[in-house]
Amino acid sequence: MNLPRPALFLDRDGVINVDHGYVHRQEDFIFVEGIHELIRAANAHGYVTVVVTNQAGIARGIYTEQQFLELTKWMCEQLARENAHVDKVYYAPSHPTEGMGRYRREDFLRKPNPGMILQAKAELHLDVGNSVLVGDKYSDIEAGIAAGVGCNVLLGTRVKQMSFECCHASSLAEVMKLLSAPELRKK
Repeated sequence: MNLPRPALFLDRDGVINVDHGYVHRQEDFIFVEGIHELIRAANAHGYVTVVVTNQAGIARGIYTEQQFLELTKWMCEQLARENAHVDKVYYAPSHPTEGMGRYRREDFLRKPNPGMILQAKAELHLDVGNSVLVGDKYSDIEAGIAAGVGCNVLLGTRVKQMSFECCHASSLAEVMKLLSAPELRKK
């Protein structure tokens, strides 16, 4: 049996693409500076690259699941053209209060719940304790901690008093250093 592998868990909006609010069209999708290099570094260091993204725009009726899936396919193709391979994308299309119809519900997959990460752990045979999660919202970090991710990185300049520990990075270039230097992840 193969040993579990570490993963690089990435939120989408604000980490992979610039978050303009409910991005669902190619013409609005702008890659965050450094994302191609970060994913290539993760691939080179043996990390499984996994996207875990809440998609409340589906729940709110702003776009459909099909539109999201088409954009996701395009996003992965664009990343692959830059030799940046994403292994799998998990998404949570519901919202507990703003969702419409079947999308209005509590969902264990929706961050800050750890459902998407735990599903990836089971399906992809991942070592979450030696994994890295990068998110731009506190709900991303809370999900990573709840799932047992070893290093949770809050991307950006938002810093407030938190009841949990995480790393902070102002750029994806800073995150790349964590992938090649496990000792930095223990801080």
